[in-house]
Amino acid sequence: MKVETRSIEYIPANERHGKAKDLFPIWFGANMNITTLVSGSLPIMLGLNLFWSVVAIVIGSLIGAIFMASHSVQGPKLGIPQMIQSRAQFGVIGAIIPLFLVMFIYLGFFASNTLLAAQTIGDILPISQTWNIIIIGAICFVVALYGYDLIHKVQKWFSAASLLIFLIMTYIVFQLPVPQEQWLPTNIDVSAFFLAVSIAVTWQLSYAPYVADYSRYLPVDTPPKKTFWYSYSGTVIGAVWMMILGAVLTVAIPNFMDNTGSNLASLYGSFAIIMYVLIVFGQLAINVFNLYGAFMSSVTTIEPFAKFKVTPKVRMGFLLCITFLATILCIMGQGNFLEFFLNFIFFMSYFLIPWTSINLVDYYLLRRGEYNVKDIFDLNGQYGKVNWIASFAFVVSIIAEIPFINASFYVGPVAKALNGADLAWAAGLFLPAILYYFPMKRKIRNTIIESDFHQLDVKKVEKL
Repeated sequence: MKVETRSIEYIPANERHGKAKDLFPIWFGANMNITTLVSGSLPIMLGLNLFWSVVAIVIGSLIGAIFMASHSVQGPKLGIPQMIQSRAQFGVIGAIIPLFLVMFIYLGFFASNTLLAAQTIGDILPISQTWNIIIIGAICFVVALYGYDLIHKVQKWFSAASLLIFLIMTYIVFQLPVPQEQWLPTNIDVSAFFLAVSIAVTWQLSYAPYVADYSRYLPVDTPPKKTFWYSYSGTVIGAVWMMILGAVLTVAIPNFMDNTGSNLASLYGSFAIIMYVLIVFGQLAINVFNLYGAFMSSVTTIEPFAKFKVTPKVRMGFLLCITFLATILCIMGQGNFLEFFLNFIFFMSYFLIPWTSINLVDYYLLRRGEYNVKDIFDLNGQYGKVNWIASFAFVVSIIAEIPFINASFYVGPVAKALNGADLAWAAGLFLPAILYYFPMKRKIRNTIIESDFHQLDVKKVEKL
């Protein structure tokens, strides 16, 4: 298998391959890991019982996946990575704003996944956690280097293996003793419930910055509905399944979160090694997504200022630097994982949601999927250097979210007034849509009118 030669450029028709159904194992497998399990534990840690935790997980996943799968549809249509498509909304230079923030998301998830995997390896091998982190980073680097096709193949095999192992685990988990009142719809903490919904929504939105990266090689005539539903069903089934298991395990096993991997593997008794291998492999698989996405984002950020061809050597250089940085951050961030992860999930959502709102409003309501891909790579093209409408909507929406925030590092006045309910995600979803849609619609209309007048003038000159 060869190293992928394409990076952020358009994928031509003769290189398109695959089917929409290939997206199901990608996104199903992306959720079959202990990081998803840990996310499912968070509603319990917030004080909800199992009934309300499950309701929050299901509602949040169903809502969040709508946006995630809507981004996936953009891949076959445009044939370019997700974040470079943001240039059509923010401008070629302006897109660096969300790109810079997305880079932190990749690095944060890489650190979270690697720490959990390193902890698991430390339970079965006499290797220090620091060396485990380094080994994990090296393996992820190799797979990300080969790129798109290898990632798809790895995910297909992993999805099949994880399906069988986690089916067995599900049977085992639901045999564990759980207090009956945990399944009763009583004593709901409304603020904790909204926080739990936000976690599940954000979990799905975390895929949005790179979801189209894994559909961009599909043929341009791939039906959008199939792209949407294979992505949607894969991520919802995988996420809901793992999160519910995480919630049940947190209730059933005392101190489950102290060592997630070891506690999970111990359920298999003498076959624990199988679960250990699956856990580590799952963390490696999802971390490849983060490295691959970070590579795409870094190239997209630098490309307007320094035109260059992404050869296999250049690709290797970029990925080496990113892997090194991510690994160092992970080594420095060892300790107090749960608090770090919870804060990271919330912090990430405050930036991701306004971006996804602007992107989807532009794609589905304003331009209806019709873009000039060539101009996306042109500083002097129709999308310009900076679109101040998108930049203004993005920044103002982030500021507007502040009063609604409820996190350990800050609680806003509106969140306090609502007894701790975090509705920042709602403000971050609807406000940028309004701030962007109306002025941008006017701008597009004026551009079309100017273009029509220009064409009329040209025709008059030709007649003369």
